[in-house]
Amino acid sequence: MRILVTGGAGLIGSHLCEKLLSQGQEVLCVDNLYTGSKKNIAHLKDYADFEFIRHDITMPLYIECDAIYNLACPASPVHYQRDPVQTLKTCVHGAINMLGLAKRLKVPILQASTSEIYGDSQVHPQKEDYFGNVNPIGYRSCYDEGKRCAETLFFDYWRQYGLNIKVVRIFNTYGPRMSRDDGRVISNFITQALESKPITICGDGQQTRSFCYISDLIDGLLKMMASSETGPINLGNPEETTILDLAKMILQICCSESEIRHMPVVCDDPKRRQPDITTAIKNLNWGPTISLENGLIATRNYFS
Repeated sequence: MRILVTGGAGLIGSHLCEKLLSQGQEVLCVDNLYTGSKKNIAHLKDYADFEFIRHDITMPLYIECDAIYNLACPASPVHYQRDPVQTLKTCVHGAINMLGLAKRLKVPILQASTSEIYGDSQVHPQKEDYFGNVNPIGYRSCYDEGKRCAETLFFDYWRQYGLNIKVVRIFNTYGPRMSRDDGRVISNFITQALESKPITICGDGQQTRSFCYISDLIDGLLKMMASSETGPINLGNPEETTILDLAKMILQICCSESEIRHMPVVCDDPKRRQPDITTAIKNLNWGPTISLENGLIATRNYFS
């Protein structure tokens, strides 16, 4: 098959391209390199079935393929808040363009949505039938509401045109090829620990996240595409960890003596995040296999 991966030079996209190529697929990697990096896909250039196209999906793309993974969008607050209007355009215009392409070609399309559509959740853990608690005019809303609108578009194309869609809500994902400056908590902490800088925690560190290692997520994406499911389906690791405990674990793994320094709370930062993956377990026969400790060690080795 000839498979299009938008955002293919990012963390998730590059690993997905690599996995698809290992399965004998032909891969078209599309990325405007706003947050993606050519370094993430440099090792794939020797594959005869790999092609990189520099393109912004807010503009139409005319190409032939058999399936589409739409992963294109800045995913960390530092990046998506840098140009919030462009972030919203990527979520909405990008979704429209990719859905139009899938409709013309009559091919399945998978949307990489996010746990951020749940906002500062008042339900715990988060299930797919929860509508969320999102501030529509906050600093994070360009991403949160953009992804929510993209989900609306996907389901409208499904209802109106019978398009074969798949929507996954991705929870915090980490692993090799994370960018040092992406502002995500794991990359921040590991970089700070390795450089003997203070570990900076927003607030008291009792807010929680659930971290999924990249290889587990890729397996989930592939199973979703191969299934008859429409979604939305949560993909993430249900193991909940406080940010303070994460910092202590990273200090130990990095053999670092960096101090922990508490900073002001970030606006609209979710207090708790934990996926209910019952649907993924039942309908996709999927669940995470990599422990947080082992995943952090592999990520530390990459940063080292």
